[in-house]
Amino acid sequence: MALALLALPLITAAHHSRPSPYGDHVTVHARVDGATAAAAAPALRTTGRAVQAYDPETGHPRWTYSREGSRPLALLPAPGHAIALWSDGLVTDTARADGGAVRWHRAIPDAAPWLRTPAAHGATGVLQPLDPRGRMLAVVTPRRIAAYRSADGDLRWVLPARGGCAFEPARSTRRGDALLVAQPCEDAATAWTAQLIAVDDLGRIVPRRTPLGNELPGGAPGDVRTRAEKVLARPR
Repeated sequence: MALALLALPLITAAHHSRPSPYGDHVTVHARVDGATAAAAAPALRTTGRAVQAYDPETGHPRWTYSREGSRPLALLPAPGHAIALWSDGLVTDTARADGGAVRWHRAIPDAAPWLRTPAAHGATGVLQPLDPRGRMLAVVTPRRIAAYRSADGDLRWVLPARGGCAFEPARSTRRGDALLVAQPCEDAATAWTAQLIAVDDLGRIVPRRTPLGNELPGGAPGDVRTRAEKVLARPR
C-alpha cells in the first residue's frame, strides 16, 4: 500500500510530462482580461518556426505557438481565430485573443510533399476564408477544396478537382461572396468555364443547388444563401 502511495506522484508527473501528440508548444507572454481581449485583437505574424500574436499598439508579444519538426507556411487571421498551415500539411486553430488553447488540428491529405515544391508558391492561397466573419475556412490544394467550420474544425464539404485538372490556389480571387479558383486542365480543348470553379461557405456555386447548413449542432436551421449566385449571374 505504501509503495502504491509513493508511486502516485511519479505517475502524475509522468502524465503531465507527456508530449503533445502534435508537438505543440504554446508560450503565453502576457495575460489579458476579457475586456482587453475584446477591445483589441492581437496582430499575427510568423517568426521563423512559430506563429506569434502581439499587441498592435505596443508591439509586445502576447503568445507564441510552435510545433516540433514543422514551421508555419501560411497564416489566416479571423475574428477569435489564428489559423495556420504548417509544413507537414497540418492546419491548426489557436485562440487568437490569449493563445489559451489550440482548438483543433486537421491533417490535409497529400499536402506535405506538394508544399515542398515550387508549384505550391509558398502556400499562397491555400487558406481562404469563405465568409466575412471567418466562420468557414477553405483549404485549397491541387486535388481538392475542403471546407472546415472554424468553431470546431468540422469538415463540412469536399470538392475534388475534375479528372485531368488541378486547382491552383495561388490563382484565386474573390467576386462578392464567391471564391473563384483556377482549375487548369491538361486537355487544351477543355472549355474555360470548366477551368474556373466558384465556391462559397455552402459549397460549389451552381444553379438550383440544395446545400447543407454549416451551423453547430443544436443551432438554428440555416438558410440557403443565394447572394453569391446572384453576384456571379450579373452581366460583366
